[in-house]
Amino acid sequence: MGEGREPSMTSDGTGHLADNIAYFARALRAAGLPLGPGSVVDALDAVEAARVGTREDFYWTLHAVFVTRREHSAIFDQAFRIFWRRRALMEKLIAQMSPIAPGDPTQPDKPKAGALRVAQALAPRPKPTDEPPPPEREISARLTMSDREILKSKDFAQMSAAEIAQAKRLVAELRLPDDALPTRRLTPSAGGRRIDPRRSFRRSLRAGGAAIELAMRDRIEAPPPLVALVDISGSMADYSRLFLHFLHALSEKRRRVHAFVFATRLTNISRELQRRDPDEALALASKRAEDWEGGTRISAALHDFNRHWSRRVLSGGPVVLLFTDGLEREVTPELAFEMDRLKRSCRRLVWLNPLLRFDAFEARAAGIRAMLPHVHEFRPVHSLASMEELCRALAGDGSAAADPRRWLARVA
Repeated sequence: MGEGREPSMTSDGTGHLADNIAYFARALRAAGLPLGPGSVVDALDAVEAARVGTREDFYWTLHAVFVTRREHSAIFDQAFRIFWRRRALMEKLIAQMSPIAPGDPTQPDKPKAGALRVAQALAPRPKPTDEPPPPEREISARLTMSDREILKSKDFAQMSAAEIAQAKRLVAELRLPDDALPTRRLTPSAGGRRIDPRRSFRRSLRAGGAAIELAMRDRIEAPPPLVALVDISGSMADYSRLFLHFLHALSEKRRRVHAFVFATRLTNISRELQRRDPDEALALASKRAEDWEGGTRISAALHDFNRHWSRRVLSGGPVVLLFTDGLEREVTPELAFEMDRLKRSCRRLVWLNPLLRFDAFEARAAGIRAMLPHVHEFRPVHSLASMEELCRALAGDGSAAADPRRWLARVA
């Protein structure tokens, strides 16, 4: 792959800009963006028509052509800043963009969204040689962890494009909770405990009324509906997309799932998640939510939900999944009030927070401390293993570690 140069051309119309745009599109395609030869031609025409003169103009011209979904914007941004640099800085920049495991005091910053995919796409590929391949060696892997187990424990933010694709398949294969509960609706049942008068009288008419054969009925058992409030702000972008894949898998199993996303406003995406194809469903949801990867206004979103949607979707004893990190911009008393109102309106309120992936997490933020007293459970959700634990919890297999009072006692 050729090295990126500054976006400029010589006076006679020649130069390496066209070649570098083609190489740049190839790198974006390797990082997961759906680009074809037509996109490269469109990019060349756009650059020629725009007559860009600054680096910022060149950035947004290519962005307008190559980026068709909101989730691809972060990958494009990192790939552009790495690719369009001078040759001496290329290897150093790729090394700096590699993901860093949390907990290292020398590198406190977390890996940015798509960093691993961009680094792998721009990494130099080995050149073919005429040397014979080394002999294969058989190594026993009885005591090693399988790739599947490693992927289950890996943080979503540190996954490559191939690992994210595999994680989506594993999410669809998750064993969903078996938490059927009796409802108010009744159905004919031979072993039921209630008499069905209408069916009993109809049976007696067949015998002329001489004898009455009792017909029984019982309550219908069905899984309770799920209501999900998903934070799609910038700090949650690494995790919200795969969690929406989890909700799509639940809706495919004929469960009633009402999904809402919020950053600065609340958006109902329940209808979009009913599409059979998960990628199409999330693309439509991303198009509907105009504030994707925006700021965070948890209190306003909860107020909107409690006022306009709670009576419509919080019937039948639903379980509410609140997916957010709790980092509210302006913590006001209304936040605790809306959380308490939401808790009283549902059968079970489960707060899912990706920040719990850090061992040193403490509930010291004002928004987190205001919300914790009003939830039934406080759980992490940052990997496939945590999603499996959530499925077991929804089935009733709870644990004392999810008690929110445990986290409040640490900072008391």
